[in-house]
Amino acid sequence: MANIVVTPMTFEPVYTAGAEIVERKGIGHPDTICDTLAEELSVELSKLYIEEFGAIMHHNVDKALLVGGIARPAFGGGEVISPIELYLVGRALNSKDGKPLPVEEIAIDITRKWIRENVRNLDPDRHIIVKPRIKPGSSDLVDLFIRFQKSGKAPLANDTSFGVGFAPLDELERIVFETEKLLNSKGFKTEHPEVGEDIKVMGVRIGDRIRITVACAFVDRYLENLDDYLSKKEMVKGKVKELARSLADREVEIFFNTADNPKEGSVYITVTGTSAEQGDDGQVGRGNRVNGLITPYRPMSLEAAAGKNPVSHIGKIYNVVANIIAERVVKEIDEVEEAYCYIVSQIGKPINEPQVCDVKVRTSRDVKGIEAQVSKIVQEELDKMPTTWKRFLNREFSVA
Repeated sequence: MANIVVTPMTFEPVYTAGAEIVERKGIGHPDTICDTLAEELSVELSKLYIEEFGAIMHHNVDKALLVGGIARPAFGGGEVISPIELYLVGRALNSKDGKPLPVEEIAIDITRKWIRENVRNLDPDRHIIVKPRIKPGSSDLVDLFIRFQKSGKAPLANDTSFGVGFAPLDELERIVFETEKLLNSKGFKTEHPEVGEDIKVMGVRIGDRIRITVACAFVDRYLENLDDYLSKKEMVKGKVKELARSLADREVEIFFNTADNPKEGSVYITVTGTSAEQGDDGQVGRGNRVNGLITPYRPMSLEAAAGKNPVSHIGKIYNVVANIIAERVVKEIDEVEEAYCYIVSQIGKPINEPQVCDVKVRTSRDVKGIEAQVSKIVQEELDKMPTTWKRFLNREFSVA
């Protein structure tokens, strides 16, 4: 058995505290773009290595920087004057038997493909320049990969680090998450093509009052003039209010593009649907955690999961598995209302043998009475951990 600890929660629930804050950055936010493309690169490199070597080789492409461009939006359609620059940076095996592997070519191809499929008005050929900067990894970390492959046992942790997770989402968290998902859904975009992909949702609860603030980039080509923008903005705001009402048992205030100053003609319109064209830069690790939210009132890891190798990098694997464990404990044990999970690794040790896995539960009964059930769930997930990489390659987990 691993070092599994089950303890009661001795603190008040987040959702009953006097205040709470939750944030989510949408798919077109510069930080989310960086996270997503780093992860896409890791997935495609993993597939390349399986094809060439029969196994995923060492890589960590978890550094990316987006340098915003220069644009001139205008009602009816503006222009991008200077393109976005995207640096994809990391370490990866880039040769086989002395022959180069197309690592940087893959970085460019996956960027153009993803942009084309996910940020409708951003032209990947004209509006963004991809600059891969990927070098070979350090010999000691590469050696860890070779050691576990030869042993035929569980991968060895390539870092001493931790992962955390919690379940279930509370009311405010669900509203924030579902608001962005609605606005960036394909159906909504069909109905409201003027809504861009760069959307940020901030939820604040003070006592029983919930305030949702949405920053949403509108696309200029679908807007005739200022009045058209203001009208469509109110329509979209109304849809968000409808969603919030369906998810909350209380009144929810909705604030939408609050920096707008219509009297001065200053409103949030873009050429491409993302502030990356001019208003903002982006970086891996500054956005959503692996559960899709930024939750300062909950346990959080500062690890950037995106782009890390899916075989042995704890900063990726443990954060995802910790959430799975917390979700299973709440779902499968009736007496548990809420669960937090913390897992810590030790570099060079098997990834499924953590130093400790601490599961904190809020329950109506004595923790001793459910300790065996919780431990069983934890052990089952630890036993699966050596093959968790397959689920990353199938894109079953979101890391942005």
